[in-house]
Amino acid sequence: MGRPNEKTLPNRHKKNNRPAQPQRLRRSIFGIAALFAFLVFSVSPSVAKYASFVIDAESGQVLHQANADTRNYPASLTKMMTLYLVFEALHEKKWSLNKRLKVSARAARQPASKLALKRGTTIRVRDAILALVTKSANDVASVIAEGMSGSERNFGLKMTAKARKLGMSRTTFRNASGLPNRAQLSTARDMGTLARALIRDYPQYYHYFSTESFRYGGLTHKNHNKLLKSYSGADGIKTGYIRASGFNLVASVERDDRRLIGVVFGGKSSGSRNRHMTSLLDKGFQAVLGQPATQVAKSSPRKKSATPKKVVRAKTPAKAKTSRPVPDGDYAVQVGAYRYKSPAIAIARKAIAYVPSYLSDGIIKIVPLRKKKRRPLYRARIAGLEKKAAFRACYALEKKGMDCLVVVMKNLQVASLP
Repeated sequence: MGRPNEKTLPNRHKKNNRPAQPQRLRRSIFGIAALFAFLVFSVSPSVAKYASFVIDAESGQVLHQANADTRNYPASLTKMMTLYLVFEALHEKKWSLNKRLKVSARAARQPASKLALKRGTTIRVRDAILALVTKSANDVASVIAEGMSGSERNFGLKMTAKARKLGMSRTTFRNASGLPNRAQLSTARDMGTLARALIRDYPQYYHYFSTESFRYGGLTHKNHNKLLKSYSGADGIKTGYIRASGFNLVASVERDDRRLIGVVFGGKSSGSRNRHMTSLLDKGFQAVLGQPATQVAKSSPRKKSATPKKVVRAKTPAKAKTSRPVPDGDYAVQVGAYRYKSPAIAIARKAIAYVPSYLSDGIIKIVPLRKKKRRPLYRARIAGLEKKAAFRACYALEKKGMDCLVVVMKNLQVASLP
């Protein structure tokens, strides 16, 4: 080849020696974008933050807290509020346990965990409750949201409004399931408040949280909350996990007539989260049962005469009468049957508080119904009533949304409350 002419040299020189300015600009833009992304993700709660909280459910006394007011992703703990609104609808007779909810195309598309519901089918409210408690089914959560509020967005607004009424000041809900949403945030303290409200406001439905397994569509779904089997006295409430939150858990445990509620956010695994929760609850029970401070904790609720807790605690007359002769009445009212004694006692006390004019002279009696190879059911009754008082009490309780059954009891024997 001949030597390149003079005209080609400048062009070749320009090709191999482009101005550096555009390259520097591109690098600068890339660097700024990378820095911006780093700042955004470093200040957002996209990486799980640890938080924990333990309270005495009766008095509200805080026994432990760490980052209790730090806002984090609740994940499937969100379904506790979804269930609260379901229980409210049942209590107000807007829904029934046998009501059927329609599955939309949007609900059917929700990602796992799910029941794999098909578009156009229906599911009973009772099955929906059990699916949320055990399987933590996201498709079912959407079905509930759409069935109650028309859309999940509207249901999220309803959830947030209810959270404010319950005192959950740092919680915002955007969906019914807890699937990732950057605006859906809560705190350990707020989730403790919600758990306490569920136990206090709807004791007749709280037993669902202790369901160990649920069968639907030919499949058996086990409860994700392993503390139900591994920790003495545990009877609820809910687990939660998304990648951004880590492993969350709200647990409720009763021992020696004292109930504690524990909350853990941001566990590294389900196993380590559960072990940490049991450690926190062990220390909590040691504080309330093994030290003189127990007496202070018991007396504090009685000083507050205007709290909702006081209404539920309308139990003193019933407890005092356990040592007195049995009233002459051979009738009782039964207001529920539960797998654990605690919710049975709670619903009986609530019934007395609702209609004291008919029930204040009765005696709370928890009657176990034993079945082969199964845990007994504890029937909540207010006994020692006259026939007229029993029927009028049931009529009044049913008007308030509480289930009630009149029972004839012969040879009534009274035992102290457990």
